[in-house]
Amino acid sequence: MSDPALLSLADAANAIRAHKLSSVEATQALLARIETWQPVLNAFVRLDKDAALKAAKEADATLAKSGPTGPLHGVPLAHKDMYYVKGKPCGCGSKVRDGWIAPATSTALTRLEEAGAIRIGALHMAEFAYGPTGHNAYLGHARNPFNPLHITGGSSSGSGASVAARLTYAALGSDTGGSIRMPAHCCGVSGLKTTTGRVSRANAMPLSFTLDTVGPLARSAEDCGLIAEAIAGPDPLDPVTDKSPFWDKAAAQRDVKGLTIGVPTSFYVDDLDPDVAATLDAAISEFERLGARVVKVTMPDQTAVAAAAIVVLAVEAAALHAPWLRTRPGDYTPQVRNRLENGLAYSAIEYLEALRWRGPALQAHLDAIGDVDVILAPASRSAPPRIDETDVGGGPSAEEMVVAVMRFMRPVNYLGLPVMVVPAGRSATGLPIGLQLIGRPFGDETCVAFGRAFQQVTDHHLRIPELPQ
Repeated sequence: MSDPALLSLADAANAIRAHKLSSVEATQALLARIETWQPVLNAFVRLDKDAALKAAKEADATLAKSGPTGPLHGVPLAHKDMYYVKGKPCGCGSKVRDGWIAPATSTALTRLEEAGAIRIGALHMAEFAYGPTGHNAYLGHARNPFNPLHITGGSSSGSGASVAARLTYAALGSDTGGSIRMPAHCCGVSGLKTTTGRVSRANAMPLSFTLDTVGPLARSAEDCGLIAEAIAGPDPLDPVTDKSPFWDKAAAQRDVKGLTIGVPTSFYVDDLDPDVAATLDAAISEFERLGARVVKVTMPDQTAVAAAAIVVLAVEAAALHAPWLRTRPGDYTPQVRNRLENGLAYSAIEYLEALRWRGPALQAHLDAIGDVDVILAPASRSAPPRIDETDVGGGPSAEEMVVAVMRFMRPVNYLGLPVMVVPAGRSATGLPIGLQLIGRPFGDETCVAFGRAFQQVTDHHLRIPELPQ
């Protein structure tokens, strides 16, 4: 077998179960690529090499003796450094959490372990998951594998970069305002923002208890479905997941022929860079060839929906961090501290009004899209910009550029909808361009099915970055 690190998650899992690849061989292959790429990308914050190899040897022994423990038996993964492991450090990208030891293990990691996966390390993230670009002055910025001068997207920066560079087969991220989808777009990987309440957030670092979601970044939509199958479903430790359905594998693999795609008439198609507009047009043609029905959709005012999301996120994040903002303000990086302090400016009335409007806004959205199965829209109006032009001190247009890059992210967080992001093209300078497949509530499987169908007839997700010379 050629380099096992280049396999998809599905292929690696199948090869291990079929005894064509050992867990040790897969782990060693990833560790070798990490050694080469880490100095360029800064994608990992901790690498548990010895523990990973020990777990891989145990997985191989168990497989030989009694068969696989689950669909991900022996597959090495790495995850955003906000998922707690009991007795282990979890830095959450901040000096504030330096040396903090987790008291319990996150439900998502427990379920991946029950599916047979092993862990090789913890991945870079924006400080406290509160940054859309991947900047982190405390850890040093993560770098985009396709061009290290450009942003990875955030806040799941290490997840996007490491999956793209084939340093892990898949990685958990989180999405409160675009933190799975933006790295997927910027790094040319697939990412699934799950329906709010579909996956437990227990014992993962919170940011906004109303908007937080857990989901995977992986090399394909199929791979995202494998992770979602392992982690979805109710958890008594997270009441929001009460009555949440378990994953429907057959629905995630369904044919999209005869299903309906809606293309927005405004907002998501306004002011697009030519490369992004061309990518969207090409994808529409591909889906039509797959037999999907494509219709135009006039959606409610998405600017108002995004504004409501900003209020909810800002207030809940500020409330969560208020004790540390009072006692340890200097331990935050300036970019994140300023963002948190903005949340203190909203009134209780503004916050409660933003919460109250969620139900009516979702109903208006569903009324507008009718029988549409997914909305097809760009993930961003442009390819990923440079790190220096979006950083603190990046000039008078830096904040405006960050807002423009994130414009298409927040409405779905407020509405709680599932979204599959797939790589669908590249810019004139070779940077990835992703598209969103925005589903109906708890229609996560349909989003994956559309992404899977698209990737069966395109090869954008197979593109592997080359190590910079």
